[in-house]
Amino acid sequence: MVDSDSRTTRYSQVYEELRTVLLSGAYEPNTRLTEADLTTRFEVSRGTIRSVLVRLAQEGYVTSEANRGVRTRSFTLSEAADILEARETLEAALAGKAAERATDREIAELRATLEGMEAAQGKSDQAAYSRGNRAFHQQVKAAAHQATLARTYDTLLYPLVMRQYRNISAQHPRAGSLAEHRAILLAIITRNPDAAAAAMRHHVGSARRALLLDRGPVRE
Repeated sequence: MVDSDSRTTRYSQVYEELRTVLLSGAYEPNTRLTEADLTTRFEVSRGTIRSVLVRLAQEGYVTSEANRGVRTRSFTLSEAADILEARETLEAALAGKAAERATDREIAELRATLEGMEAAQGKSDQAAYSRGNRAFHQQVKAAAHQATLARTYDTLLYPLVMRQYRNISAQHPRAGSLAEHRAILLAIITRNPDAAAAAMRHHVGSARRALLLDRGPVRE
């Protein structure tokens, strides 16, 4: 017999695992998710999967409609623009706080990540550059030491928006991306909150501006 604590733990694990899979872009937008497939994939009961899907629907990662089932999120252009705009505001604030509060160790970690991104770009390794880019932004968030901003940022569905609107044929990394990351790091190193916020706003805002002005796919 499985006790209630074990069921709760497994539920939490499956929630995090499926949420991570969704954010990774493994599923195309508007893909139907069936309980049968998910129970097989995660080796849990349908009841557990059903509970996880209800939570993910409440949080906006999936949609659930009568006669259509549960599907991965698909965003209108307006919804996507709103999410990107919110991300711009939140990340700018986090960068400003990072300039004030980052420890020497956190700055060293940011340096190392940026060096890895530079090496990846030099080798035209897009996957490695993308990993570095994600790590850099997470490190800035952590270095801000601002839990409320970080929690709000974590609720954004930005990765899903980019998954839907990305342009596979576009140059990656985007021209200017590396220089923008350098500017963010320099502002943090020099303890200049205003410059850090402005540099991050410019960097993140480029994706939002491309979406709004071009009315088409964007790529960070």
